[in-house]
Amino acid sequence: MAENETLECITEHERILQEIESTDTACVGPTLRSIYDDQPNAHKRFMEKLDARIRNHDREIEKMCNFHHQGFVDAITELLKVRADAEKLMGQVTDTNRRLQEAGREVTAQTEEVIRCRIQQRNMATTVEKLQLCIPVLEMYSKLKEQLESKRYYAALKTMEQLEKVYIPRVSQYRFCQIMAENLPRLREEIKEISMSDLKDFLESIRKHSDKVGETAMRQAQQHRTFNSAVAKQASIGQYTKPVYSLNGRTHSHTHNGLLMDDDTGDEDEADEEVLTAQDLVDFSPVYRCLHIYTVLGDRETFENYYRKQRKKQARLVLQPQANMHETVEGYRRYFNQIVGFFVVEDHILHATQGLVTRAFTEELWNMALSKIIAVLRTHSSYCDDPDLVLELKNLIVIFADTLQGYGFPVNRLFDLLFEVRDQYNETLLKKWALVFREIFELDNYSPIPVETEEEYKLVISRFPFHDAEIEKQDFPKKLPMSQSVPQIYTQVKEFIYASLKFSESLHRSSTEIDDMLRKSTNLLLTRTLSSCLQNLIKKPHIGLTELVQIIINTTHLEQACRYLEEFITNITNVSPETVHTTRLYGLSTFKDARHAAEGEIYTKLNQKIDEFIQLADYEWGMAESDGRASGYLMDLINFLRSTFQVFTHLPNNNNDHASMSGKVAQTACMSACKHLSTSLMQMLLDTELKQISMGAIQQFNLDVIQCELFASSEPVPGFQGDTLQLAFIDLRQLLDLFMVWDWSTYLADYGQPTSKYLRVNPATALALLEKMKDTSKKNNIFSQFRKNDRDKQKLIETVVKQLRSLVNGMSS
Repeated sequence: MAENETLECITEHERILQEIESTDTACVGPTLRSIYDDQPNAHKRFMEKLDARIRNHDREIEKMCNFHHQGFVDAITELLKVRADAEKLMGQVTDTNRRLQEAGREVTAQTEEVIRCRIQQRNMATTVEKLQLCIPVLEMYSKLKEQLESKRYYAALKTMEQLEKVYIPRVSQYRFCQIMAENLPRLREEIKEISMSDLKDFLESIRKHSDKVGETAMRQAQQHRTFNSAVAKQASIGQYTKPVYSLNGRTHSHTHNGLLMDDDTGDEDEADEEVLTAQDLVDFSPVYRCLHIYTVLGDRETFENYYRKQRKKQARLVLQPQANMHETVEGYRRYFNQIVGFFVVEDHILHATQGLVTRAFTEELWNMALSKIIAVLRTHSSYCDDPDLVLELKNLIVIFADTLQGYGFPVNRLFDLLFEVRDQYNETLLKKWALVFREIFELDNYSPIPVETEEEYKLVISRFPFHDAEIEKQDFPKKLPMSQSVPQIYTQVKEFIYASLKFSESLHRSSTEIDDMLRKSTNLLLTRTLSSCLQNLIKKPHIGLTELVQIIINTTHLEQACRYLEEFITNITNVSPETVHTTRLYGLSTFKDARHAAEGEIYTKLNQKIDEFIQLADYEWGMAESDGRASGYLMDLINFLRSTFQVFTHLPNNNNDHASMSGKVAQTACMSACKHLSTSLMQMLLDTELKQISMGAIQQFNLDVIQCELFASSEPVPGFQGDTLQLAFIDLRQLLDLFMVWDWSTYLADYGQPTSKYLRVNPATALALLEKMKDTSKKNNIFSQFRKNDRDKQKLIETVVKQLRSLVNGMSS
């Protein structure tokens, strides 16, 4: 076993030695480490093996040296012989080299000169080549400077782009190119600032010139409307075309059917006006230039946002009206011109640029502007009290709307606004015509119109539709029943209709709608303005009974003329009155109301006049006997009533209706006057301040009442049946008869019976009057108690008083 291990160890050592001999020394470490990793004391045996191998190699080396020693000695001998020849050769070579160096020194100098020239030549060629690369860069930079100086900024940006992308990269290693490259961003910023400054100047300029642009656009729109009217008139003649100019540079022509068609050629013979476009009035180059510059610089979005923001601000400024704009039409015209000019410019920018402003942006601006315009016009038009100014405003709004509609902006809300302005126009017309009516009424003499000749008669009936067969048969001179104000009022109503019609022009409304507008506005004039003027006229204190009678006559004829006003409107609008939904004129009710008011005022004034006469009464209530004749104030009053009721014969009675109406008014006035007179006389007797009444005063009062009854029975106004008018004094008559006859037994016995002789005598009234007479008897007849008749009468009065009181108490309970 031990022998086997020794054998394996020897074999392993042989392998390790062979590996050490055959491998590089750098790889010996692992091999030697394996010796120490084996069995203990293995390295000693390896060292022994190694020493044996070294000794073996030493013996082989010694053998080889012994074998080659003689040849080595022979070689050394030969080498010593060659050394002498080598020293000789070295001398010759040194001498040859010296002579060669001396001979080539001049050649070397010339060669170095040639080399230096070659280097210079190469440097010059390189310099020329580099200069040829640099010169275009310098030329482009010089061109850039020239473009900047001449304000050709867009071309300058293009030049910068070429410098950066083409020229500078070729010579980027040079310092001046680096300086150029560093300057280009700064130049771009300068160009942006300059172009932005130009844009600001443009925005400021366009704000100043918007008025002129808008004025031109609106004038062309107005010419366009006039031209359309001419085309419509000539439509039946044949084709007729003429170019129409617009500020956006797009020309159109109209065919005979009124449709717009593109027309690029135009008829030079008919082009009698210069074609004006937005470019003719405004220089848009700053906008285009700035837009191109920012587009090239990649900052287009910033420019678009800035432009839109600034235009929004300018739009708000344009939409701000002057405080006194409503005072003159020029104020409105400037306001509209500025707005039109603003949107004409925006429309041009929209079509001339790609995306600087969009349709959505212009629509947003227009909607904002439209709301503001409507609010401004509502406010300022409400201040207008001149219908001519409101009409001018309406025409301006129509032209304004037509102008912007031609540029594609929706204007329906403006036409809706015109209906509100129409109401304001009607209000101003009504105020104006109220002054006209008041002036007519103030200047009227309220007497029938005298007509001396047939020419004068024809002149009157030409102004007012009056027809009366009886009056026409009369000889001249003659009088027409109405006063001068009637034809004047009728004429002014027609003038109002004409004025109202003016507003309906160019509103793109049908004849039916215009007819409805005219009828409604005329109804307002009749039912509100004229009615109010009539009511105020009737209430004026200086209008007497004669004037009131004439006013009734006038309103009657004006009422009859209402159908002629309807025909007048129908002739204007060509709309048949039988058309469905046609508004009727309410003049009939207006004049009826005025007539009723005049009748009521007649009754009121009659009563007031009666009160004035009653105030003149001066009865001596304690008189012993009457004067035997009626009081003077009462006779004057009756004479006044007689003369007054004669005036009522002038009321219109040209037909049965008017005759019955005039009779009714006269009868009502007469009955009202008699009742009021009776009531006033009764109140005079029962006045609480009157404490005592004598029998003589009762007799005097009875004489006055008899005159009143005679007046009533004399039929001051025809048409009363029987003693109807006398019944107004029945209460007074029965009361006075009771006291005059002293028929108390009959009164008390028949009280409450329908057939009572004193049915209209109230116990309270009789008691009040009897107590006044009782107090008189006590005062004037101090010694009456000593006379039997007086004592009996006094007792009778006291008895009657007690019974009357019991009746009054029974009625109250």
